Amino acid sequence: MHLFFFMCVWPESQSFRDDGHLGDIPSSWRGTCVEGEKFDPATACNRKLIGARYYLAGFESEVGPLNTSGGAEYRSPRDRVGHGTHTASTAVGAVSPDASYVGGLGRGVARGGAPWSRLAVYKVCWFKDLTGRCSDADILAAFDDALRDGVHVISASLGSTPPLMPLFMTSTEIGAFHAMQLGVPAVFSAGNDGPDAAMVQNVSPWVITVAASTIDRRFPTVITLGNNVSLVGESFNVNDMKMRLVESGSVFSDGSCSFDQLTNGSRAAASGRIVLCFSTTTASSGVAALAVYAAGGAGLIFAETISRRSTQDNFLPTVHVDLRQGTRILDYIRGSSRPPTARFSPSTTLVGKSPAPAVAYFSSRGPSSISPHILKPDVTAPGVNILAAWPPMSSPTVIPLDKRSVTWNFDSGTSMSCPHVSGIVAVVRAVHPTWSPAAIKSALMTTAYMYDDTSDVMLAGGTLKAADAFDVGAGHVDPLRALDPGLVYDAGARDHVLFLCGLGYTRYQIRQMVLPSPSLDTSCGGEGGGAAPPEYDLNYPAIVLPRLNATVTVKRTVTNVGPRRDAVYRAAVVSPHGARAAVWPPALAFSPYRDTASYYVTVAPAKLSRGRYDFGEIVWSDGYHRVRTPLVVRVTTMPDTDTGVDVDVAAARAMDTATATQLQDS
Repeated sequence: MHLFFFMCVWPESQSFRDDGHLGDIPSSWRGTCVEGEKFDPATACNRKLIGARYYLAGFESEVGPLNTSGGAEYRSPRDRVGHGTHTASTAVGAVSPDASYVGGLGRGVARGGAPWSRLAVYKVCWFKDLTGRCSDADILAAFDDALRDGVHVISASLGSTPPLMPLFMTSTEIGAFHAMQLGVPAVFSAGNDGPDAAMVQNVSPWVITVAASTIDRRFPTVITLGNNVSLVGESFNVNDMKMRLVESGSVFSDGSCSFDQLTNGSRAAASGRIVLCFSTTTASSGVAALAVYAAGGAGLIFAETISRRSTQDNFLPTVHVDLRQGTRILDYIRGSSRPPTARFSPSTTLVGKSPAPAVAYFSSRGPSSISPHILKPDVTAPGVNILAAWPPMSSPTVIPLDKRSVTWNFDSGTSMSCPHVSGIVAVVRAVHPTWSPAAIKSALMTTAYMYDDTSDVMLAGGTLKAADAFDVGAGHVDPLRALDPGLVYDAGARDHVLFLCGLGYTRYQIRQMVLPSPSLDTSCGGEGGGAAPPEYDLNYPAIVLPRLNATVTVKRTVTNVGPRRDAVYRAAVVSPHGARAAVWPPALAFSPYRDTASYYVTVAPAKLSRGRYDFGEIVWSDGYHRVRTPLVVRVTTMPDTDTGVDVDVAAARAMDTATATQLQDS
């Protein structure tokens, strides 16, 4: 199985070593390793890393010549920043014993989701001004090469923050459509713009869009105050350190822990001391740490809301606490009769003692801003403090001041959750090589779960509410259950063309997206050139009705892929609040001669509403498999603030009564 990454790689990492277990490279592989700066194919590539290319023409035409002075970048597939190495090893990294971060934190055996898969990398993003820059032309060129080379799965931890361009103008969506036509699944990150609604990226229905969630590993760090009160925060601190403690108001003019609030007296106030900062006045712990460092501080206590509390290495020793703990520390500073002090004990690794998963506060949320009828994200996967391979020439923080060198690093983001799913997809495809990308996505979605390890609904980080479908899609991936989902929702290129028609795209715009094929009809409408079908008609493993003001019936078709060909599945429906949902028929029977069946979901408003989203589900079960389909409804039977269209209240009440009777009769 060959995985393809829109990233770069540090080929010497343990994760990509050739230890003789993989055998010869298959003859079906048509890719190559290209030579470049500090990248010799003879030594960099092997039977694990079987392909490596890089793309600069688009970048240099848009931005100018690449700066390679002083190791700022490598004109080659080699990784300068660490992002590509980290994500690739997460997906397909070889089994590597005794992996750990600085000080032995997180020590254990590292392995990718599909450690026996091979890897090809296609470098399209370049490090400039401390950020990654990617050209659409380079991305499309990489897609074309990868599909010609013979990759089996595409993993792309990249995207653009909304407002999103139309799908026919987005290079990643076009390239992924080509991949779908050729039977290659594409997995993308959902973005890191949460917890605000509708900020999700990579929203086309032919890609798998992955949110980020936590794992049950923490790094508790004891803070002991001068009054002998101890509090437990979280950190990657490896040293035992005790020093004076000051509040941010003593260092920064407005207490905001930011560079522009440094004063002439800041250095005297902060030098050699730990500074207490609050997230309520500071953009992030990273900003606060650099500002405290600039003032001469030696450490940072960063207090933030419980829903956003996280752990990250900020170069300056930093312990994260919640607002309640931060307030106690502030009270101690202000009420102490002696110079206040704090001691940081070395962090430890604790596994299995905290509820997980929970949605990461930064993970981008739905609904989709292109087509709210398509549930996005699709699923969630681990994306917080993920330990994976790292280039030793890049510091763990990528801050120029940081001169440390590591070979394993913690990183967080949907860029980290995306390769978890890519590895799972590689395994599913290896077991089921004839499944389409849509069938593989369906297997992931219908077997996903919504509960943490305490059997409670996952928490939506950044809030204090339970997670819903716009936070996690269908739920958290379950790799083992995805191998045997029972039923799958399938869809092909023609189905997705009709979806594009439903978006209002013209035939010319649609042809810009598709690979030319005599067998693919790019016209809109059915026989006779009728109207384009609604977007919700796409055979997707979720049903979203974002503007329900009358009864709607939605058709779905499932294929039996379970071991029993004569299975019978029965439906259980949980209606969203404010709506009534009914399924017909209530049971689906399959046989060796009939492996597909269709059902209809009729949804009607059950109350007057101004447009709040509510969540339900449809579950098909044969007694062993549990095939869950999210049902998301936004009832709009009151004046619609989005469109300004008023609905007659009396008519709405009459409609409620009529539709309720209709559903009861059915």
